[in-house]
Amino acid sequence: MEEISRLFDTVLNIDFIRAVISNPREKDGIIKVKVRPLRKKDKLVFQFESFTAKQAFHKNLEKEEAREQFLEYAGQFRQMQIETTGEEYTVLISKKGKATVKKKTRKEKAGAADLSHNRRKHYILEEGIPVPFLKDLGVMTEDGKIVRTKTDKFRQINRFLEFIEDILPQLDRDRELTILDFGCGKSYLTFAMYYYLHELKGYDIRIVGLDLKEDVIRHCGNLAEKYGYDKLSFLVGDIADYEGVDQVDMVVTLHACDTATDYALAKAVGWNAKVILSVPCCQHELNAQLSPAGGTAGTAGKRESTRGCPAAEILAPVMDYGLLRERFAALVTDGLRAKYLESMGYETQVLEFIDMEHTPKNILLRAVKKYEAGGRRADAGKKSDRRKAGKAAEDIIKCEQFLQAELTLGRLLNNKGE
Repeated sequence: MEEISRLFDTVLNIDFIRAVISNPREKDGIIKVKVRPLRKKDKLVFQFESFTAKQAFHKNLEKEEAREQFLEYAGQFRQMQIETTGEEYTVLISKKGKATVKKKTRKEKAGAADLSHNRRKHYILEEGIPVPFLKDLGVMTEDGKIVRTKTDKFRQINRFLEFIEDILPQLDRDRELTILDFGCGKSYLTFAMYYYLHELKGYDIRIVGLDLKEDVIRHCGNLAEKYGYDKLSFLVGDIADYEGVDQVDMVVTLHACDTATDYALAKAVGWNAKVILSVPCCQHELNAQLSPAGGTAGTAGKRESTRGCPAAEILAPVMDYGLLRERFAALVTDGLRAKYLESMGYETQVLEFIDMEHTPKNILLRAVKKYEAGGRRADAGKKSDRRKAGKAAEDIIKCEQFLQAELTLGRLLNNKGE
């Protein structure tokens, strides 16, 4: 830990802008920490904002205390990203505690951090700084102000970029990266990805947006040409049939409806994609398999028959009510998808995309490839990795046998996408 200790001696000063600590070794405690500088009673302190699945906690520490806190987190997390006015650092920490520090000097010195206590929330794309694609897509005005009716969309874009920011250490800087966005729609997030990764972070990337709506794809293509985004293209096509590439580094699929998400995930696994970001939508498949045979649609105050579902007797308090059965099916579907990805060698997280008040479809699956796997059995990697993949496969089998149901994703993975 000496190298990390020296790093914090260097960066914890007035030039410190921010730090993000992520990828925890244990999933049931603090899952992410953000650090920023503050001036409090004429002293420079560092505010640690730690997040669990449901809560956030704050504490302000002076330099030596902050240094010790960073070192403590180094034993609990796998990566840190640190920004100062002159440099950007990526810290990767192995299971044995060995730290790798990568330093990048900024081409132009960044402005110092705002040290006021009640400053506005920091966004990756800041209000007041005009971004061309946000203006054309109706999110920003000409002078960079956020259009009032698009505030939620602006927050969603920045939230998505935070997920991208977390996985930057997984992306190779030394070659062109290929990213596919299935079901890109109006492509707010596709343009945001390109702008953030290529324009702001300097990655050599090629992004392909795919959707079925010809007019939307045509419009997005015209915007990409207008901005000179040479490596951002849009195509009309179906997720299940797309064969335009042989190797993909990252697959994004946001709100692909029902089994379209399964086809996108299977494609990503088949391409051995390093990173998968998926926000599922309209999970009807399992709900149909759980639906009662000969049951009625159900009305307020009346219980539906649950005959036909093998687990009906045990799960009757859920299955007897259509609304509850639908939500239950959606959660089980996404849980099984996460386990399928784990069984294929991915470290998978189930995260909240945006606040529930904006949409109930707010679950994001973030998967990072950690080792090779085949079928439902890990073929290579550490013993602990193989055990984790094997345990995920066992969990899938038990759950599907209990419900006597099967997802399209399982069939696609078992048949190698066919």
